[in-house]
Amino acid sequence: MVVHVGLLPLSSSCLPSLPRLPRLSSTKHRTFAMAVVSEDPVREWILSEGNATQITRISPVGGGCINRASHYDTDAGSFFVKTNRSIGPSMFEGEALGLGAMFETGTIRVPKPFKFGPLPTGGSYIIMEFIEFGSRRNNQSVLGRKLAEMHKAGKSEKGFGFEVNNTVGSTPQINTWSSDWIQFYGEHRLGYQLQLALDQYGDGTIYEKGQRLVKSMGPLFDNVVIEPCLLHGDLWSGNISSDKNGEPVILDPACYYGHSEAEFGMSWCAGFGGSFYSSYFEVMPKQPGFEKRKDLYLLYHYLNHYNLFGSGYRSSAMSIIDDYLRMLKA
Repeated sequence: MVVHVGLLPLSSSCLPSLPRLPRLSSTKHRTFAMAVVSEDPVREWILSEGNATQITRISPVGGGCINRASHYDTDAGSFFVKTNRSIGPSMFEGEALGLGAMFETGTIRVPKPFKFGPLPTGGSYIIMEFIEFGSRRNNQSVLGRKLAEMHKAGKSEKGFGFEVNNTVGSTPQINTWSSDWIQFYGEHRLGYQLQLALDQYGDGTIYEKGQRLVKSMGPLFDNVVIEPCLLHGDLWSGNISSDKNGEPVILDPACYYGHSEAEFGMSWCAGFGGSFYSSYFEVMPKQPGFEKRKDLYLLYHYLNHYNLFGSGYRSSAMSIIDDYLRMLKA
């Protein structure tokens, strides 16, 4: 989603002592203890649990419009901090849990989260690893392989969903656990967005046709084995970069456990090429009917863009719905 803030390349090096910092607890049973609100909880954490004795510089980082981002230079290394003056800690809790879950797969590189909590004047913050980005573009082949390895390693015994609800862009994303992927995707992804379009724009046409699609899309999944895979959830070009060694880095997630193919829902602005898909499917083989399902996963993000940014995205969403209704004769 184009409104997320990313970690941008700066001149400082990565934190060499990161392994000494406290690890987050296990993904399966992770509960974050939010910091007690102090006058400056970010500074307090960096100068205690962050092992720094001095903050030498705080620099603003551009690139987003939801959160304020800063690079903290210290005598113990660098940290990346995001703050939001109007939204409570639940948004950053979702981000921290998502980053932590991806980090623990030991596959693709993500910024390691350290702490989130409330700000004393309202709003919230999150502290994470600072990654120095390189000048080279990400290697598509390596990106595809690493992403597939994350999907293969990140599994959930609870089914489809996530530990908490989170956001895709600024839109709430409902992650209530379900054992049925078709039901989960129909209700918590497409259905939720269709209801938003009805409530926000009074768009009864897209709501009615979209609901017909939700009720009839089952045959698109015939002969498909669907396992709950850990998804980044919002993988577009602005959330993909490379570190100074050229290794792919993904950030600003909207994580949940879902069908691996749903990860390609933002491919229309992710720039995935042939080498990306070839490497991905070497690790996660393509399943029957993949080409027929691709647009179903694009639809969720087109609907979200319609709800966030207006009518410019409506025609793309409507076209996908109409095509599926003709295909399914619904």
